[in-house]
Amino acid sequence: MEDEGLLGILDSAEHRMIRDTVREFCEEEIRPIAQEIEDEHRFPDEVFADLNDLDMMGVPISEEYGGLGGDQLMYALVTEELGRVSGGIGLSYAAHTSLGAKPIELFGTPEQKEEWLRPLAEGGKLGAWALTEPGSGSDASNMDTTAEYDADAGEYVLNGTKQFITNATVANSVLVKAVTDSDAGYDGISTFIVDPADDGFEVTTVWDKMGLNCSPTCEILLDDVRIPEDRLLGEEGEGWTQTMKTLDGGRISIAALSVGLAQGAYEAAKEYAGEREQFGKPIAKFDAIRDKVVHMHRQTERARLLTHKAATTYDAGNEVTRESALAKLDASEAAREVAEEAVQTLGGYGYTTDFAPQRFYRDAKLMEIGEGTSEIQHVVLGRELGL
Repeated sequence: MEDEGLLGILDSAEHRMIRDTVREFCEEEIRPIAQEIEDEHRFPDEVFADLNDLDMMGVPISEEYGGLGGDQLMYALVTEELGRVSGGIGLSYAAHTSLGAKPIELFGTPEQKEEWLRPLAEGGKLGAWALTEPGSGSDASNMDTTAEYDADAGEYVLNGTKQFITNATVANSVLVKAVTDSDAGYDGISTFIVDPADDGFEVTTVWDKMGLNCSPTCEILLDDVRIPEDRLLGEEGEGWTQTMKTLDGGRISIAALSVGLAQGAYEAAKEYAGEREQFGKPIAKFDAIRDKVVHMHRQTERARLLTHKAATTYDAGNEVTRESALAKLDASEAAREVAEEAVQTLGGYGYTTDFAPQRFYRDAKLMEIGEGTSEIQHVVLGRELGL
């Protein structure tokens, strides 16, 4: 197993220690069951319980509210290591951290952080985020879900349907975007903390997918869900601004997950090419295979550099929209391309579930879709470049 050189440049013993701890855990506890949980479409509760015991469920959350107090780079390293062995576990972890927990830290009141963030960071609870709807996708602000304020009861009443929601069946809290002022456009969207135990909250579909099936992806129905006004996150009308800030960090996590998928696929191909013999020598000695593996390595390292640059830019407190979009775009496409080449390197074996490349290949495709498609990243980057 390779030791990436970039951490030597960063020269952080703490980052290296966290990465190595998670890597060892992944090798011992996740790799042996990675294909099994995918085949069974089973969310591995035991893995997330162990990650909580390792203090990894709140890596970028402040220690004040039960987190590890790490930075975005540390969080990216953890996400990469998870993706290196299981894209599904990495996806649920990233959705919990970037989308379910971090917005509460960024925008919540001290009381909300104590009640809702602390259990996510240290209590073994899981978070989710509900933005997308059946009629929206890239046009995520075009939503039909509403939240009407009942002044007599001091409650909001939520109605609508949310689609493609990661972790909805296992979450203890869901951050739901809803329209509070239909005439205000972007400024009419707000965020609410919803407990899945609230009356009227229902998971109506758990989707069978091309990959990532150990991570539940769901449709949820909100039917007159009444929640107290203290579950409004931030102020009314701040929901879209919160969404954009959340996605800046979330795209870094998807980039990191993509790097992990690419690294796992590359390592599988490299190992196989060194062991598989044809015409009396390892296939890695043939130019076609050697060049393929070298190109996979180059793509993975490039994606890692862009991801770490985005993470360190975020940690420096600088504007990161361009860097996060670029990292997400490049790493997601690299993951798919490297995984495809890994399947090709293994030939017929690469197409079987006895070997990991087919799983990386299927998992990688979502990276080009979730948290903004590749096409949307081009739009974002064009805007950032003044085009």
